Amino acid sequence: MTAIGIDTHKATLAACAVDGLGLALDERTFRNDPAGHRALAVWATEVAAGALIGIEGSSTYGAALARFLVTAGFAVCEVPPQLTRRSRTESRRPGKSDPGDALTIARVTAREPALPPVRLADRTRELGLLLDTREALVHEATQRRNRLHAHLQVLVPGYGDRVHRLVSSAALDRAGRLLRGLTGLEPELARGLVGDLRRLDRQIDGLTGRIATVLGDDPLLRLPGIGVVTAARLIAETGDVSRFRSADAFAALAGVAPIPASSGQVQRVRLSRGGNRQLNRALYVIALTQVWHHPPAKVYVARKRAEGKTWREAIRCLKRQLVRPVFRLLQEGQLGLKAAA
Repeated sequence: MTAIGIDTHKATLAACAVDGLGLALDERTFRNDPAGHRALAVWATEVAAGALIGIEGSSTYGAALARFLVTAGFAVCEVPPQLTRRSRTESRRPGKSDPGDALTIARVTAREPALPPVRLADRTRELGLLLDTREALVHEATQRRNRLHAHLQVLVPGYGDRVHRLVSSAALDRAGRLLRGLTGLEPELARGLVGDLRRLDRQIDGLTGRIATVLGDDPLLRLPGIGVVTAARLIAETGDVSRFRSADAFAALAGVAPIPASSGQVQRVRLSRGGNRQLNRALYVIALTQVWHHPPAKVYVARKRAEGKTWREAIRCLKRQLVRPVFRLLQEGQLGLKAAA
């Protein structure tokens, strides 16, 4: 099968076409602008008509190109960077270059049968954008809370007895009252931080509401221990769930599948440190929430602890158990969207 690999950058696109044996047919570099996209499409038709096109970075620098090629009728898939990193040493080209990376991407595209399709403006991408924006605002709000806390410790010693945490609207109101009447630069800056936090909290709440609207009544929300933000993160990071052949493959992506580490008569597994850490974190949040509030999860973790496992090991076991229902609900939600369409 012929394939074309594209290495995307802010200003340029390096493209390489390979035949069924992985031998380079032609390689070119195009500008990353509308004229360059059209020229690349013409070149792809001439050098390898009907080839599968693999793009590394189809949601960033290659997003506009991916949209153009899909609209033009090309078959386009996303090539994960970790696959190209493993294959780069096989290219026999010294050093690192954009054409060499494009060759590697093309070879990965030709040999990997289950590469995910590019993600255009669908629900998963919308949720990802909303979540990333919300997370940036949460990070900014945390920084401002820390600064406000530092000011209050100086201006109102012992304020923590009256304002336990600066995370609620009522707490910010109490902090504002404590600052009332104080003069000078530091109280002025602290009052400004209170106003900033109120504004950021409103923006975060608004984004959470938009995420809930996009989710609707998604089946994931039926799972005990899952909230709107966690459900949205699972959907956004998973993308097209049909690309996974099984729940076990999904577990491997999430980094919760133990890795075999046996040798000779010693049979053992080790903890996976790889995988998608956002998915891993989402499963961790569900596991913790279930341990606190869901009786079956409490019983499961207690049983694992009685078997001699540590608390962390028991939570890892629970995360692995959660993969199957999460995978099934992701499938159900995607089928429901297709039926509605």
